[in-house]
Amino acid sequence: MSSSDTAFVVERRSIDIVPDSERHGRPFNQFTLWLGANLQITGIVTGALAVIFGADAFWSIIGLLVGNLLGGIVMALHSVQGPRLGLPQMISSRAQFGVYGAVVPLCCVVLMYCGFVASSSVLAGQAVAALTHIDVTAGIIIFSAITGVIAVVGYRMIHALGRIASAISVLAFLYLAFRLLQESDLGTIIGERHTSVPEFLLAMSLSAGYQLAYGPYVADYSRYLPRSVSRKATFWSTYAGSVLGCQWSMAFGALAAAAGGSAFTANQVSYVVGLGAAGLVAAVLYFVIALGKLTINVLNTYGGFMSLVTMISGFRGQYRISRRARTVYIVAIIVVGTTMAVLGRTNFLPNFSTFLFFLLTFFTPWSAVNLVDYYCIAKERYDTPALTDPDGRYGRWRWRALLSYGLGVLAQLPFLATSLYTGPLVGRLGGADISWIVGLAFTGLLYYFLARSDRNTVPEALILPDEVFDTGAPGDAIPRTAVNPAAGVAATAGEKELR
Repeated sequence: MSSSDTAFVVERRSIDIVPDSERHGRPFNQFTLWLGANLQITGIVTGALAVIFGADAFWSIIGLLVGNLLGGIVMALHSVQGPRLGLPQMISSRAQFGVYGAVVPLCCVVLMYCGFVASSSVLAGQAVAALTHIDVTAGIIIFSAITGVIAVVGYRMIHALGRIASAISVLAFLYLAFRLLQESDLGTIIGERHTSVPEFLLAMSLSAGYQLAYGPYVADYSRYLPRSVSRKATFWSTYAGSVLGCQWSMAFGALAAAAGGSAFTANQVSYVVGLGAAGLVAAVLYFVIALGKLTINVLNTYGGFMSLVTMISGFRGQYRISRRARTVYIVAIIVVGTTMAVLGRTNFLPNFSTFLFFLLTFFTPWSAVNLVDYYCIAKERYDTPALTDPDGRYGRWRWRALLSYGLGVLAQLPFLATSLYTGPLVGRLGGADISWIVGLAFTGLLYYFLARSDRNTVPEALILPDEVFDTGAPGDAIPRTAVNPAAGVAATAGEKELR
């Protein structure tokens, strides 16, 4: 079938490894996916928060850029794992946390996806309601239903949607930038500079947290790439798409908030569309907003379903699930996210900012553990069949990762500044929130020193199930003839090593 035909075929794979015979695509597809996913209204709102919380537009844009550049590195390093392992991101966490222990970060991940589905649905529901002249609640429900259908179809349709959304969104954002330049005195806005260090660091934290929150699912969308794809190509395609898309939308949001003031904070969607005047142009902009939110909402729903399956399957010993089960899990994520959207739509901006900082606290330590293990301890050498076996190489619980993760969360608390909690050291830093920097550095170093003394679980080479390999590609793999003797794990039938 042609690529356009296969885009509408329901995906077979979920948490199981993608065989070489089913690999497809190019690294450039990662660029279009993440560009389209980030050129949308949530990025605008995130950038606007820096100005709403007191920073000027100029230093907000600089702070957002620094946060995107730094956070994007972590995000893209996760993406590189996809083609190598052929697995969704959170499955690989079992190598660090244990088959059961991975549930600890997974609980937070599932909550994150539900929250992102809710926030996307609020903004998209406003656009759908304005476009179709229906109630906002009805707009949220319609939008959620479309999201669910695309998520059920899966990977190919998601990437097809990303290509369409990236092309349309680039044109729309160019037009909106032109209109904002016409409608506002941007020279004066940029010239007003009064930002303090804490406000600058807040802008950094907003964008860095936005990027870091992609970590738990970014490899879900690169895992079908051929194993032969260059690591650098995967990294830079993902990095460029995500950083460019995020910075463009966030910089626009900072300028729009500074120019629009209360008109922007009252209704972000209406203000943005109002830049395009009315009539047909306004209708097109409402459609673009809904399309951008659809792209990211599908990613969140698909990633949420993957994480929910990963969490449950670890205890049930499942290696794969049926298409019917896929649909049930996706519907569950949609229902929870939609309910949160309907209940929280009237107080969106404060709820969303609190949610972003909550994510930063709990996902920064997970990223640190996962990346240090993958690149410094295991060095890409995992026993993938053992990821589904509680009695296998990785066991049920791995205390080194769990301890590092727990202490990493606690280490951030003195430096955390949110409406829910402010740490005791925040005042000494002038109100600055540097918790994410502490979380990355402290957790990464702690896990490295704890894990480097225990390499019994690291095989001599990457071990993949026999079914992953193409029979017509001799030399790509050799039969497994030995394992790391210190691991104490016997070779199993049907496994091969990739050297």
